[in-house]
Amino acid sequence: MITKMDKYSFILLSDETAAFLGKLQELGVVDIMRSKKPVDAESSSMLEKATAIKKVISILEKTDSDAGTDEMKEAAADAAMPEDTVQGVLATVSEIETLKARLAAVEKEAEERRPWGEFNPADIRKLEDCGLTVRWYKVPEKKFQESWASTHALQVVEDDGSHVWFVTVSGADDEYPAIDGETEAPQGSWKESMTEAGRLKREIARAKGMMLRFKERIPVLREEYRKEISGLDLYLAGATGELAADDMLTVFTGFAPHEEGGRLCSEFDRMDVAYFKEEAAEDDNPPIKLRNNRFARLFEVLTGMYGMPVYSEFDPTPILGPFFLLFFAMCMGDAGYGILLIIIGMLLKKTKGGMARLGPLVTTLGTGCIFVGIILGTFFGINLVEASWVPGWLKKCMISGEIAGYSSQMVLAIAIGIFHICLAMTVKAVCYTKRFGFKANISTWAWLLLIIGGLVIAGLALPGIISGPAAKWTVIALGIVSGLGIYIFNTPGRNPLINVGAGLWDTYNMATGLLGDVLSYIRLYALGLAGGMLGGAFNDLAMMLKDGIPVPGLDWLGFTVIVLLGHALNLAMSCLGAFVHPLRLTFVEYFKNSGYEGRGTPYNPLTKTIC
Repeated sequence: MITKMDKYSFILLSDETAAFLGKLQELGVVDIMRSKKPVDAESSSMLEKATAIKKVISILEKTDSDAGTDEMKEAAADAAMPEDTVQGVLATVSEIETLKARLAAVEKEAEERRPWGEFNPADIRKLEDCGLTVRWYKVPEKKFQESWASTHALQVVEDDGSHVWFVTVSGADDEYPAIDGETEAPQGSWKESMTEAGRLKREIARAKGMMLRFKERIPVLREEYRKEISGLDLYLAGATGELAADDMLTVFTGFAPHEEGGRLCSEFDRMDVAYFKEEAAEDDNPPIKLRNNRFARLFEVLTGMYGMPVYSEFDPTPILGPFFLLFFAMCMGDAGYGILLIIIGMLLKKTKGGMARLGPLVTTLGTGCIFVGIILGTFFGINLVEASWVPGWLKKCMISGEIAGYSSQMVLAIAIGIFHICLAMTVKAVCYTKRFGFKANISTWAWLLLIIGGLVIAGLALPGIISGPAAKWTVIALGIVSGLGIYIFNTPGRNPLINVGAGLWDTYNMATGLLGDVLSYIRLYALGLAGGMLGGAFNDLAMMLKDGIPVPGLDWLGFTVIVLLGHALNLAMSCLGAFVHPLRLTFVEYFKNSGYEGRGTPYNPLTKTIC
């Protein structure tokens, strides 16, 4: 099946692309495409606005609602909220940062003023007005001298065991011996600083409360961001003009599996990159990643050889796999060669590089050859039906003899071809109806009804399960209904005469095409028969050489050489034919009748891992 994809649109300045691609490479799941678009005033403004919205959403998402105290909520309850959320959030964030910086400075100032205690700066100024000079000191306690009190008018204000804070008062004309440790006078009291700190904390609480209220607008911001990015994407798609190479935006379009969406969005949000996510549609031509079970996955390489399906198409691998295995085994037609292929596949698995990946496929093909080879009755060119050493119960499982004068194995190949083509037509009818609607595929369903219905009626009438008259009238009814769909309603709303002409042309193509397609499946019988006969010829030649050499030992040597070389050559030619012709039956007969296009692009994510 085809993995569901999400489409991501990224818009960056060209000088930011290298770092962005490096991060995408680390993620390893985004298949990226890019193109450059000219920047003009309009697109620059749109990008700037989208980036600002994205930044605000990121800020609000990091705002912890649970950390909001009742004080914050009450402080912001009556605050006027700006209509422009983006500018309001950015202004509030700036205000909070400014208030926090001011609070830190005030708290530091309060810590410096704390030892001086409470005082009135006005009283200090009165002393200075009287001609007295007040000096302020802070010295380590071990340097403080009690004798200073006898030479200065000194008052100790604080002693915390580490430092001593004191002041001195002297007249303007007094001789004043200098003391080391003089500091600047505090500009205010400790209480004033604490009052200011309290006010700043209340302001911060109010601003944080506003951020909590802004957070409620995140859904609206996300919708606004989506509209801005969508509008920018649309604008750039039609942008024209010739500008300098430096004035360029790089627009990336990336695709990633839907199941990776949660992880990728989290990463992109952390990058603060402008992006837009939506479900990929067929018109986006997303890359194709196939997702199949272990068996079908072996044959995805064959699907890739023809071409990946488009996004709305179906993955042909689950049907291609078992039929290719069957066709390959029938073309090989030898159980002994199947054993050799299993051995080759096991050896390939032990190698390194691309050949190791073919090991499981070769082993699977070899297993199919063993079972089909036994049913067809060939083992290293030996006809098992005629071999006396083969148990009778096993011979009953083999297909031999004739049906209506034709080889049973040839009839089997034709029957498989008919079934394969009918399956292809059924797949086409179902998938085309899903893609384009029933009305556009009435003719497809009509042909399907006529062909498969006719085959079913014939299969029931020949052994007498239904009577001849019943079969006759059923076929007539099928013909009438199918004829109306093929010749009259093949394109509803068009001129009936044109529909009839189109139906006749379609009939000619069907009659000639289907017959040739069915006969192509005879190659399954012919290649298997040729390989078995050639293997038997090498066996006969080896026996003739053995019987013709009278020297003991030398006769068996000649026998062994002929058998080994002959079957090695036959195995190589059979493998080539068994690979090419089933591919042709699949790529031509099946894909043509199933309507498979194969125009998709393989999923190739940007990654650091080199396979």
